[in-house]
Amino acid sequence: MTAHDRELLDRVALDLRERPFTDRGSRLLVVAQEDGDLCVARSEYERRLAETTVLTGLRIESAGGDPLPIRAAHPDRISFAGGVHLAFAGPDTLVVTGTGARARWRTADGAAHEAAIEGCRVLVGEDTRVEGHAVLAAAGARWNAWFERMPAVRADLRERAAMAWWTLGVNLLPIRFAGGREGLVPSRFGYVGVWNWDAYFHAIALRHGDPELARDQIRILLAHQRADGLIPDVVHDEGVLAETTDLPRSDRARLAEHVGQALGEEAAPSAAAGEVVPVTKPPLTAWAVWKIHRAAPDLAFLAEVYEPIARSQEWWLTHSDPDGDGLAEYLHPYSSGLDDSPVWDYGPRAEPPDLNAYLALQFDVLGDIAQELGRAEEAETWRKRAAAHTELLVSRRWDGERFTTVSAGRVVGVRTPLELLPLLTGRLPREIADRLVADLRSPSFWGERPVPTVAFDDPAFDPEAMWRGPVWLNVNYLLIEGLRRSGYPDVADELTERTVRMVVEGGGLYEYWNPLTGSRAGRATTGFGWSSALFVDLARS
Repeated sequence: MTAHDRELLDRVALDLRERPFTDRGSRLLVVAQEDGDLCVARSEYERRLAETTVLTGLRIESAGGDPLPIRAAHPDRISFAGGVHLAFAGPDTLVVTGTGARARWRTADGAAHEAAIEGCRVLVGEDTRVEGHAVLAAAGARWNAWFERMPAVRADLRERAAMAWWTLGVNLLPIRFAGGREGLVPSRFGYVGVWNWDAYFHAIALRHGDPELARDQIRILLAHQRADGLIPDVVHDEGVLAETTDLPRSDRARLAEHVGQALGEEAAPSAAAGEVVPVTKPPLTAWAVWKIHRAAPDLAFLAEVYEPIARSQEWWLTHSDPDGDGLAEYLHPYSSGLDDSPVWDYGPRAEPPDLNAYLALQFDVLGDIAQELGRAEEAETWRKRAAAHTELLVSRRWDGERFTTVSAGRVVGVRTPLELLPLLTGRLPREIADRLVADLRSPSFWGERPVPTVAFDDPAFDPEAMWRGPVWLNVNYLLIEGLRRSGYPDVADELTERTVRMVVEGGGLYEYWNPLTGSRAGRATTGFGWSSALFVDLARS
């Protein structure tokens, strides 16, 4: 391995807590315990690591029994004093290499084990003969090949971008219902499946380094599209999540804590009750597909996904518009992606302005795809529908000051950046677009670290609670897109700069950030896929 290759790997330092030691395609995670010993567990859908422990209390000692401390941990190995290393010989095989040392550990049943380390010892996996130096060389080569695919980024953002690109690599896993394709999961800590709009954001980064892998994220979801056009919320190891009967019990209990609670104690239970409801995610499929195509043109892929996306678009307008006013609604909190937003305190159905902005955008992008496929008449029809849907959104939801959010026929007072996302249409009257940009740059939403998911000056603002105040990179990214589509490139550049600065200074690739401190918020998970993907895209040179 050359010094340059080693430099790329050494750029990513693993703390073995927020950033565990693992490998692309491996379910195994090596994490540090409070006492400094190591634990190995498996990443599984909807299961905590404490429930999937493989071994614990792992420590490496010299022949005389003295603990050998960890010197460094990088993508390809954990290095201990005395020339001992922990590495992956394959997705399910974890080995220790070195001489004159001993390993001690406990298995999940509590039984104690120890073994001499003389050459290469398999700790987890099939106990076949492997050579230590070959394992280390192969691990280094695997990771160098991945990092060579990382797009060029600004020099001042390269270190955090390398961490983000590593995160995307280790979040690639075989998912049993993915049809043999690798799925990029949101996080190795619990979120082990292919989530709908997560996949679209993941594809934004993958299109630069592995366009076919980006396309596969779309294919995994479309392979499970229902006959009525709905694209499921999640594809995971046990199947799919496409309606409320598929929800884990823990999710139902969590939603019951707040959905409808603003209606009062008597109204809240009925608001969150009973019927089977479809569950999906916001309609950004065409947007992601078009971004992949612009980076790596592939007419065959466009032809493959065009009709399924068109059917998904019609699903929103025919199956998700219960009041029949032409504007779609989210029929379940999960379908919005913002399931803990205070918008849902007012009931289990809602119509924030983002949804119909996405649909107007998707009409336009379907027009782009149709044009590229030589279907000019269809392209013109899609564009007319984009214009008409934008006009309908303005006529029904613009109150002269902002786009309103409606729940169960009532205007919801809570202010979120969702009301700014009609900028994505690129079709708003200039005076309305100007007003939205002024609102974005007002004290309600603009700070050193914009954009909070509930306005700073709203009574519901909570900088630590999921979707109730923290900054999420996908919201910022969509606002940046909207600013560019609506003709405000300077504001888009400023929001980009503030966003990447927050990530660099905040310490990690989190699910969401506290907008007041810039640090990881509350219960945000670490090593988050779309934060990593969107940071890489924003950091490109």
